[in-house]
Amino acid sequence: MGNICRSPTADVVFHHYVERAGLSESILIDSAGTHDYHIGDAPDLRAQQAAAQRGYDMRNLRGRQVESRDFEYFDYLLAMDKANLAILQSLAPRECKKQVGLLLDFASHHSKREVPDPYYGGAHGFEQVLDMIEDAAQGLLQHIRQTNLTE
Repeated sequence: MGNICRSPTADVVFHHYVERAGLSESILIDSAGTHDYHIGDAPDLRAQQAAAQRGYDMRNLRGRQVESRDFEYFDYLLAMDKANLAILQSLAPRECKKQVGLLLDFASHHSKREVPDPYYGGAHGFEQVLDMIEDAAQGLLQHIRQTNLTE
């Protein structure tokens, strides 16, 4: 929603996997919120701390809101939960509906389809978010590799 917890976490985690795969030149990654709550703000300090403990650096990220050009620019616009998915679907032009989905649709070790918002909880919530996002990021990268190989 505000682009300071879950989405920037997904941004740095997916960047990590893409870099490790040697695909940084081929895959563009960005995160955005559906609301204008924290435009220009750094990620939540608790999200930064949890990410740093796993070797991810979020310090240079800043919150931004989804823009109409994102639907033209990116192949995938992935939401963390169904409420944000509904907002993205309502914003998406008709021809772009297929590129909007849930990040956890790519997870293989988590049965939940929504990443819970850790904002009002404790440190454990940020760890849980990282676990879920790491799983989904690996699955998304595998999906992109398979899709690009078959197209």
